[in-house]
Amino acid sequence: MYKTDDRQAGKPYPLGVTTECGYTYFSAVMKEGRDCGIILYDKKNGREHRVPFSEKHKYGSIFSLAIRDLDVSRFSYNFYDGNRIFTDPYARVIHGHSKWGKRDRLLKGGFPGEIYEWAGDKPLKTPYERSILYCLNVRAFTKHRSSGIPHKGTFLGIVEKIPYLKELGITAVELMPVYEFDELEAEGEQLPATMEEARSRLSRLPEEKPAERYNCWGYKEGYYFAPKPAFSAAGDAVREFKDLVKALHENRIEIILQFYFPNTVAQGLILDAVKYWVLEYHIDGIHLKGERIPLQAIATEPLLTDTKLFYHDFPWEHIYREEETPKYRHLAVYRDDYMYCARRFLKGDEGMLASFLELQRRNPACYGVINYVTNYYGFSLMDMVSYEKKHNAANGEENQDGLDYNATWNCGAEGSSRRKNIRLLRLQQMKNALTMLFLSQGTPLIYSGDELANTRYGNNNPYCQDNEAGWVKWNMTSMGKSVYHYVKSLIRLKKSHPILRHQEELKILDHIACGYPDLSYHGAEAWRPDLNGYSRFAGVMYCGCYAIRKEAEDNFFYIAYNMHWLPHTFALPKLPKGMKWHLMADTGTSDEIVMKEEPVKTLEGQQSVELEARRIQIYISKQDGDAEPDQRRNYIKSTF
Repeated sequence: MYKTDDRQAGKPYPLGVTTECGYTYFSAVMKEGRDCGIILYDKKNGREHRVPFSEKHKYGSIFSLAIRDLDVSRFSYNFYDGNRIFTDPYARVIHGHSKWGKRDRLLKGGFPGEIYEWAGDKPLKTPYERSILYCLNVRAFTKHRSSGIPHKGTFLGIVEKIPYLKELGITAVELMPVYEFDELEAEGEQLPATMEEARSRLSRLPEEKPAERYNCWGYKEGYYFAPKPAFSAAGDAVREFKDLVKALHENRIEIILQFYFPNTVAQGLILDAVKYWVLEYHIDGIHLKGERIPLQAIATEPLLTDTKLFYHDFPWEHIYREEETPKYRHLAVYRDDYMYCARRFLKGDEGMLASFLELQRRNPACYGVINYVTNYYGFSLMDMVSYEKKHNAANGEENQDGLDYNATWNCGAEGSSRRKNIRLLRLQQMKNALTMLFLSQGTPLIYSGDELANTRYGNNNPYCQDNEAGWVKWNMTSMGKSVYHYVKSLIRLKKSHPILRHQEELKILDHIACGYPDLSYHGAEAWRPDLNGYSRFAGVMYCGCYAIRKEAEDNFFYIAYNMHWLPHTFALPKLPKGMKWHLMADTGTSDEIVMKEEPVKTLEGQQSVELEARRIQIYISKQDGDAEPDQRRNYIKSTF
């Protein structure tokens, strides 16, 4: 059945289990190390076989041995260390938790299956300036009945939604934890999540078991080398996840995984896990979450120089030499400063304009910047304009969980409203927020369901809501349809015009001597913005001479931001001879303006525009005559 071979020494690394040349190698860290070894569980007859480690094959605290001709399809395994039996933290496969909400008391490690045929697949390496990120939870993304797919809440469910992601314009999906974690919260009676549940409990028979409460997000210690079996449609999580990666890559969509490492996780394991997923699963990036992350080791690891790495900050002085610029920007800062600044500017707080404009252009040479106005935590986009206070009673924690500060404004009524003026204002504010996001120079990220104007009913921490409150709802309302088309148009606009996603940070200087700075700010007078603490409006112009579009210079753009509750006049900077400003989009219109290369209308006068309260307009330059695009710089030079 199997043979332990004393002549074949074990291998301390890699930890866990590997198979090579007829031998299966087991390697594990043992705390006690006196009586320790492997337990093999025979799937055919249910018997357990203990194979002890030997001091002869001990390397520090690591014990290792080799078993020859082991039929890995017949067994699962665990380790024992004295009286303690534990599941291998390096297990590539986990048995005993194949169904959501149901698990064995003791999980077991499994053995990798057959070799996967990647057919030339490899990570895509899409630059940050060309990336549109979409964050999702595997289960919540397609579990709702309105998703309209057969394999709801699974890796395969995401594959079935790839046409939707492509149509929207997404270039990368960021997945919340997909490694094995225990979604079951502490056993026992939980507080009622809703009034309906409370009434149900009153009428429940004594022998009926209360409904379980789940941790749907997985931000807890897990088994970091094994895809979660409960996310697979047919039980083979390893193969199905690889199929997902391969299908996404075939459609030019990257896949980035979140990994949460609490302080109890060894730093060596963290580095091993990151490298394993890059090698074994061809993923394009990792979003690191936790406090004790070996950032310098990960950021400078040669294997990972083509892999996107997100964290809230990096020790730059230990990663790059002075004035060093990486050939491929693989690191990115991922934190909330843009979100809170944009939200406060959106609702009209004073003192936010200068900070907002600075964050809009932020795009360092050494690393990327991930911008978002909403994320999996906090309010959804719809709730951001509908609630000012969290409404988390359904979580069973007496509304004590979740963020207390959200920097949101409810547009005049807390929660849902039938008043037309409030609903129109909410739609306008959502469009405002999305316009800010996608016209920032950083990499935009949206959370799944926000493009459909999904609500979470005011819950800003729905980590345990395995229901309609936590799932994406695909049945679009009229407001959801408007938001969806607007998001789609913004993505198309950003992709089409490189000046809106420049490779380098714009300098606010005319550094190519074309007569215009790459970026400039304006107010009631051209070239003279009002940036005092009370100002809530500004015009921003991007000069297309600093970017190439289809072998010609890009258009000029003028973005008029008015987040004041009063109307303001915006001066329009004079364009080069032969060009005129055209209105491209207006967030204050109730109809669905879809941004196209043919603008909505040509402005008369071309000197100034009056912009109503809480409104953004996008203007694009167009040539009047039949001049070719590559003559644009000649027009500019002739003007000055």
